[in-house]
Amino acid sequence: MNDVCVASEYAELPLIPPYLHPGYHDHQYIYGVNFASSGAGDLPETNPGLVIDLKTQALYFAQVGKLLRKILGEEKAKKLLSTAVYIFSVGTNDYAVPFYTNSNGTVVLPYPQQIFIDLVICNITTAIKVHLNFEPMASQLPMLVLKNKVLHLQGYTIILFPKSRRKLEKQLIKEFNYSILNFYDALLELMKYPSKYGSKEGNVACCGGGPYMGDYSCGGKREIEEYELCNNVDEYVFFDSPHPTESTAEHFAQLMWNGNKDVIDFYNLKQLFHVESIS
Repeated sequence: MNDVCVASEYAELPLIPPYLHPGYHDHQYIYGVNFASSGAGDLPETNPGLVIDLKTQALYFAQVGKLLRKILGEEKAKKLLSTAVYIFSVGTNDYAVPFYTNSNGTVVLPYPQQIFIDLVICNITTAIKVHLNFEPMASQLPMLVLKNKVLHLQGYTIILFPKSRRKLEKQLIKEFNYSILNFYDALLELMKYPSKYGSKEGNVACCGGGPYMGDYSCGGKREIEEYELCNNVDEYVFFDSPHPTESTAEHFAQLMWNGNKDVIDFYNLKQLFHVESIS
């Protein structure tokens, strides 16, 4: 959801309402639609019954495509879909849910790591290629925006997605103009040198409990009720163990919008939204 809001704000567009908004009318899909579901993953096994998984979101997209063809006609709908910007921010929850901490305090994945990573990548690729599988108009390509993911859990930073990022890129590079934020390196930079970017603490969260405030207990409404809250949230990179602070989110929003080749692969968001400059 935040990624869609950021893209709309920086592109000077109105905020895009959610697909299941009760007051949203069919003709409004012409201006964009948001399928995001908080806590959702690429895999249907991630938080089942609580979220709308990526496959279901893709099915919703297919329904929107049919509605656009009905409203606009086949050719206009195809042109609209083939010049649109699609933002995918998914995968972190898939990696976070199956983790647990053993008696030694080590974060463990109860599956062979690379097999699990490849499964997530495969499902993401399938959702993108199958449900965005329409013929582009002339040289215009759909714009694909992906966020490279890293998991920060109980004081550990776990490298998962970066090892398989190139595999995903190779499968999609011939079919899309795309932007991938190197979130992993950018986050490590922010954690290592927080004062360089206006923060003071890069490893300890503002709210939570335990080492590094890594217990996901902020608010006291989960399994662990005890938690502490910092005095000034703007001094922290992380609000709680899985979520960044507002200032951190703004930092990454700027990187996504106009970041250079050090942090962005292919095009940044600003370039993707100016189709005429890259077609």
